[in-house]
Formats: sequence, C-alpha cells, structure tokens
Amino acid sequence: MANGNDWKPETKTAQALGWIDERTRAVSPPLHLSSTYIRDPDNQYRSGYGYGRDDNPTFEQAEALLCELEGGAEAMLFASGMAAATAVFRALKPGDHVIAQEVMYWGLRHWLLEQGIGWGLDIEFLPTWDMDALAAAVRPGETKLVWIETPANPMWHIVDIERAAEIAHGAGARLAVDGTTATPVLSRPLDLGADLVMHSATKYLNGHSDIVAGALITRAADEVWAALRAQRHDGGAILGSFEAWLLLRGMRTLHLRVGAASANALTIARHFQGHPAISEVLYPGLQEHPGHEIARRQMQGGFGGMLSLRFAGGEAAAVQAAARVKLWKRATSLGGVESLIEHRASIEGPDTPVPGDLLRLSTGIEDAEDLIADLEAAMEA
Repeated sequence: MANGNDWKPETKTAQALGWIDERTRAVSPPLHLSSTYIRDPDNQYRSGYGYGRDDNPTFEQAEALLCELEGGAEAMLFASGMAAATAVFRALKPGDHVIAQEVMYWGLRHWLLEQGIGWGLDIEFLPTWDMDALAAAVRPGETKLVWIETPANPMWHIVDIERAAEIAHGAGARLAVDGTTATPVLSRPLDLGADLVMHSATKYLNGHSDIVAGALITRAADEVWAALRAQRHDGGAILGSFEAWLLLRGMRTLHLRVGAASANALTIARHFQGHPAISEVLYPGLQEHPGHEIARRQMQGGFGGMLSLRFAGGEAAAVQAAARVKLWKRATSLGGVESLIEHRASIEGPDTPVPGDLLRLSTGIEDAEDLIADLEAAMEA
C-alpha cells in the first residue's frame, strides 16, 4: 500500500493528510477552543503550545494541508484574506517600490490606494499580464515586491507566473501571487517561481460561504517569512478555532467542488459566446481568450469557476439581468457551492477599472443547464 507521500493531491485533501486523533482514533479532527496552555513546573512549554494567538492544534492541521497542496515550506492562516494580503505589504518599509496589478481584487486595490500609499509605499499599478510593461517598470535594487493575481478578478486576465518571477527576481524583488480563484487544484505558483501565495480562504478553500479566512504559503521559511509570522503575532490577525475547523472540513471536498465549478463555467462560457445579448465572454478556458495558452500551460485540470459577461445593451442591460435572475444569487464573494452573480462596477464605485456592462459570475456546483436557463430567462425578460 502506498504511504502518504505517494498519495495523489485528491487523496491527501479528502483525508486531510490521513490524520487520525491518536487518543480517540476519530477520523474527524477535534475542535480545540483553549486560548491558553499549562506551563511545565519549570515554566517551559514542552507540549509545543503556549498561547492561542500563535498556537492552536486546530489551525495547524489546515495549515499543514494547505502547505502540502501548494508545495510550500510553511503556511499561515489569518483572520481574513485581506489580513493575509495586507500583512505582505505591511512587512515592507516606507519608500519601498511595489508593483501591483491594475485590475485585481478591488478590496486590496482600495487598501493600497488609501493606506498603502499613506504608509509610505511607492506603489505602481500596472497591467502585469504585459511582460514588457512589467520588465520596464521594475527597478533593480529598489523594487521589493511584485504582486499579481491570476486569473485576475473580475476581467480574468492571465499573468505568466514563471516569466513574472524571472523579472521580479532579476530586479531583486519577490513575487507574490493571489491564487484565490485558481486554487492549488488548478495552479501551484510556488512551482513556477513565486515566493508567496495568498488565498482568501473564505472562497474556494472553504467553499460553503460560512467563514471568513485568509492564508499565506511560502516557498522558503526565510527572514521575510519570520517577519510575517511576527506581524501576525503582534497584530493578532489569527483565525478562530471554529473557523479553522470549518476550513479544514471544507478543503476535504476541494477537488470535487473546483472540478464541478470549472466544468460549469466552461459550459456557460461556451453557451454565451456569440450570444446576441452578450458582447464578450471573459473566460480563460475559451481559445479566443488572449491568455488562453498561458493559462493552459500553468493551470491543470481546468480554468476555474469564474467568468464575466459583458452585455451588448450596456450597463442598463447588465443591471436588469442581474435583477431578474432566480437561481443565481445576487451576492458578493465567490467560490461557494451556490452560484453568485454581481454587477461589480456598482459595488466598486466611480474609480473602478471594471466596465459598467460587466456581470461577474461565480459558478457553483448546480446543474449547468439550470444555470444557463436562468440567465437566458433574465435576459429575455
């Protein structure tokens, strides 16, 4: 029989690395709620656990599974995806040059504009999927971080991770990748040269829309990682025990959910390609997508469950269609088992780079024909 090291990722995920509670022999891990632990008589912590802000067996298990899935050296859970992402930028020094993607998760973009620049970071927003633009923008010895997201929310640009890593490293910078929408099921950025991977674990990793969580995974447990650990400790942006337990439970079906959502997204994208009500379908799984070949090279087993539709009738048609759906849920977020639809420009406000005629779709695991029929009915109405 193969040992755990030989297991396929699907098996490791389904069995949460095969972990069994040694005391009870339970196959489901217990929930540890304690915020503090007993010291030994000489005031040492030989159990390995001292205080809940750093130590908790419940989130250790989820971190270990994430680390294995991403092929990293270590992983850390945070209280949210924003807490994980901003920790990376807070670890920099005022004056450090940073390159960030111009179309990316709106919450982080907003934070960088409002607080990152206020913190003193020299932030430059670029179309990082344009390798020539990226190569021209890095400043050897000055650029400390290149932050990319691929596929990029909500326009689904594809960034060549391997080439971006080469450019960043050539300038002495680190490459961090927001891998939320691809998940480690479809893409492993650390294998392609990235230094850090961030996940909003609220989304696909949990997959049930019932927690808020974030994660960082590193390729090397170096001095930057030590600084990030210290920042989590000092800032206290840790995940609660129950949320960590729910996250681990959700991850055990990750491969099944991502596979089903990806298949649905591709079916929906193909259906609406050339549709008279739709001017453009944005999905990297379509051969016509400008980033398709790169996505095919760095994503295995599918192109993800996210796509966007641009409406030929403009913003009014998009808003009206979103208002009339019955099966799709009008809600912020993505990656759950239920399908969500959202008019992003309305949410992001007047400074958004997202066109007003766009609806973002997060496909769930429902029947694809039902999802298509619901959209068709909303358009016809």
